[in-house]
Amino acid sequence: MHHIRTSGWKKRAFLLTMIMMLTAALAACGSNSKGEESAQQGSAEKELRPVKVVLDWTPNTNHTGLYVAQAEGYFKEAGLDVEIIQPATGGSDAMIASGEAAFGITVQENITQARSQGVPIVSLAAIIQHNTSGFAAPKSKNIQSPKDFEGKTYGGWGSPVEEAVIRTIMKNENADFDKVRNVNMGNADFFTAVKKDIDFAWIFYAWTGIEAELRGEPIDMIYVNESSDALDYYTPVLATSEKMIADDPEVVKAFVGAVSKGYQYAMKQPEQAADLLLKAVPDLDKELVQASQQWLSPKYQDDAPRWGEQKREVWDNYAKWLVDHKLMEQEIDVDKAFTNEFLPDA
Repeated sequence: MHHIRTSGWKKRAFLLTMIMMLTAALAACGSNSKGEESAQQGSAEKELRPVKVVLDWTPNTNHTGLYVAQAEGYFKEAGLDVEIIQPATGGSDAMIASGEAAFGITVQENITQARSQGVPIVSLAAIIQHNTSGFAAPKSKNIQSPKDFEGKTYGGWGSPVEEAVIRTIMKNENADFDKVRNVNMGNADFFTAVKKDIDFAWIFYAWTGIEAELRGEPIDMIYVNESSDALDYYTPVLATSEKMIADDPEVVKAFVGAVSKGYQYAMKQPEQAADLLLKAVPDLDKELVQASQQWLSPKYQDDAPRWGEQKREVWDNYAKWLVDHKLMEQEIDVDKAFTNEFLPDA
């Protein structure tokens, strides 16, 4: 199906080119009035390229730039008719790789693992410049450093990467991971879990941490990147497939440019950006979205020269860390895993 859709797009592009050439020729001959010329040109210019972008999860403030670009017309200005969709059970990576969605949101961890298995997806931009995730515990648990994980119960989802991350940050504190009890939380949320048998869990502060503040349930937070440069990876990222880059680089550039404008708007006008997200997804908690957006806005670009820019060392450090912890057999070619080529100039 992907090949059929690609073929269709090329036909439409060819037809659009022919229409525009014909319109220009008629205008040059003076065969139409000025108003008619304008109408014909406008009609040709308004034909938009349909594009799907898949989220990595339910809509949240990480995705604000996409919703801003949609609401403010940045996608249309770029010649794109963008549909924002939620992932199927296989996740966003599979949909990006197969071409079911031309673009999508994912994380550096998934792209690295996918490429090690020959899945050709590529990161186009870092949505947030530094890793804002970490291990959180209610203040009452008195977990203020990785050493305090000893004798406590961790609630996770049973991934080998989780264990390796906890081991890494505990080792730096000369703490013993074998004294941590691991429990699979399943679908339980952080607030429910820590009221039962869980002491700490891995969260993104921009959402769950801010929610804890608003609920008046203070937490201690240990960010994963405080213990290791290798864990300051990009999460989330904007991604596409190698095929999309090869076949439609101009569409990739147009899309990334529009998304960049969306995130720049969110950085400068967090309150208005939050309102646009809420308008598109009214089921979200207004107070949480507004507070989360205020916290997250300076984190999108942070210390990078422009929004979205990615450093090779960040990809290299994480790939080496995975190999060192026997989570990946051999390092990937990181230069093919990401690109800054389609970002607009700072």
